[in-house]
Amino acid sequence: MDYADARKRMVDGQLRPNRVTDPRVLDAMRELPRENFLPASARVRAYSDEDVPLPGGRALVEPMVIARLIQLAAVRPGDRVLVLCAGTGYGAAVLARCGAQVVAVESDQTLAGIAARALAANLPAGAVRLESGRPAQGFAAGAPYDAILIEGEVPEVPQAVAEQLAEGGRLVTVLGGGQRSGVAVLARKLGGSVTVTPAFDCATVPLAEFTPAPGFVF
Repeated sequence: MDYADARKRMVDGQLRPNRVTDPRVLDAMRELPRENFLPASARVRAYSDEDVPLPGGRALVEPMVIARLIQLAAVRPGDRVLVLCAGTGYGAAVLARCGAQVVAVESDQTLAGIAARALAANLPAGAVRLESGRPAQGFAAGAPYDAILIEGEVPEVPQAVAEQLAEGGRLVTVLGGGQRSGVAVLARKLGGSVTVTPAFDCATVPLAEFTPAPGFVF
């Protein structure tokens, strides 16, 4: 398979027609070898216009959705960005190529291992700080952040994560009820309060790490 040609076709056929206009995002996704962020058995699907299943019930988010989420975050060069449920590191890598200083949190060690290898092979050392932890708690040690990407569908934005935004910070994710029929949202922190605004309809894999624990029932 000619992966370089597949990347070009992805940008021209999936991203540009779907309102991805930020040249940094387009360049990053044209240059980064998306196939390197997948297990070898799944690389042939790297440039399909759908989520690619990963171990542990997770997925590499489809190109159009991850591109539009990153564009929505409006990251500026030098911004501190947190990626939660970073998976195999592709979203974090795109953000780093856009000039962000990225902290990526992943709790699944199999996915984190793929991410570590892919990031080391495709980015300068230190471009992405890969951390283990509980994604629904964010990563307070690096806060505050100018932008946060939760890479998948969640039922709500956890308060603990929203509190780690800097004043004027942006958070992007997909809100949904676990039925793969969600809406991408932009949350902004202004005057100490976080306001969530719908951006576009999309579907992606729900993140079990963000599912609230069931309450006690009498």
